[in-house]
Amino acid sequence: METFTDVLLVTANVGSLFDNLGEIQSEWLQELYKTIHIYKPQFIALHFQEVGGKDYMVNMGHAENFFRTIESSEEMKDYDRVCIYVDNQFQAEDGFTALGSMYFIHKTLKNIYQYDFNVKDFKAVSGQNKYVGSLDGVTTVEKEKFPKNFWPDFKWSRKGFMRTRWIIHNQGLDLVNVHLFHDASNLTACESSPSIYSANRKNALRYVINRISDSCYTPLPFFLFGDFNFRLDTLSLVQHLSTTADVQTVKKDSSNQVEKIICEEKDNDHQVLLQIEEKLFTYLHQAYFREDNVPSLLKYDKEVAAFHDVIREEEIKFPPSYPYSEEYTKPTQYMNTRCPAWCDRILMSHSAQEFIRRRDDDERGVVYNTVGPNVCMGDHKPVFLFFSLKTNDH
Repeated sequence: METFTDVLLVTANVGSLFDNLGEIQSEWLQELYKTIHIYKPQFIALHFQEVGGKDYMVNMGHAENFFRTIESSEEMKDYDRVCIYVDNQFQAEDGFTALGSMYFIHKTLKNIYQYDFNVKDFKAVSGQNKYVGSLDGVTTVEKEKFPKNFWPDFKWSRKGFMRTRWIIHNQGLDLVNVHLFHDASNLTACESSPSIYSANRKNALRYVINRISDSCYTPLPFFLFGDFNFRLDTLSLVQHLSTTADVQTVKKDSSNQVEKIICEEKDNDHQVLLQIEEKLFTYLHQAYFREDNVPSLLKYDKEVAAFHDVIREEEIKFPPSYPYSEEYTKPTQYMNTRCPAWCDRILMSHSAQEFIRRRDDDERGVVYNTVGPNVCMGDHKPVFLFFSLKTNDH
């Protein structure tokens, strides 16, 4: 008999919640609960990146409270089984990823098992299972920080992935929390198409896919969701935005290094249309990055295309998920630090996509969107995917 399990996957880079936005945490949580309330999923997977923020040594205690708040909230009381994995062991520099994954199982969901990577077998999930620390001895999760030699020219940072493996009503799947390398400089990102950063992300993502598909364990359908840090192809985009402008490159006096790129309108009193510096990206017409322009913007979103042999994604209809203003009163504005991009994504293997139920007649089909579009959620809007998983009862 064919059965269906309603699943909600959420990815959120929560760094800014801890760095300077403690006051928006409760609103952030309300938006998350609101999404859960609307879709009433039986299985919830929350993948967090940058747990503790940049100042993690100071903020890790707040992060633990954050997880505790979600776990013990009134809104989650019908989820009677919980599995939590938080890598907060920042002292262990070689392994620290700042990733956190939370899984909630509704009391109506009976047959659910989790994989033990040590004994290579599935075990029924029961009660509250909470692992906070280095996660080294935890056998129901695989965690890896990317090796140093991935980016010999860049500062090594807390990037890596974390995997759990499940059977929901006889349907097995891997859920992988991913955090890939960011663009350190807007100017470097403009130098080539594709950019050097995009090449680094491509290597890292290929590495993750190979790791979860290797013969160490039987490969299963998988969902990869996290902060991929995918960016728009900045060089092509800038060329497009400045077709009718005068482009001026300002170099540092002493060296040949580019310090800023300024695009001025040819008429209109030479108004500055676009200005780019290492950590500045200001474009005069911010509405260009809004909802109604998503289709034309997506043609510069090229990084996932390299993986179409193994990965699918639902159609994106929401504006770029990053970098939103951290000002409470400007929840839909972007900061002038980076070119807006769809950093936060939910990707899946071709085999996983086949297990998603498609319903034309029903509003509650597949939903791919942001959480809290009109509320300040920090610099990243969380992204969610809601769907019914085809789960066969034999």
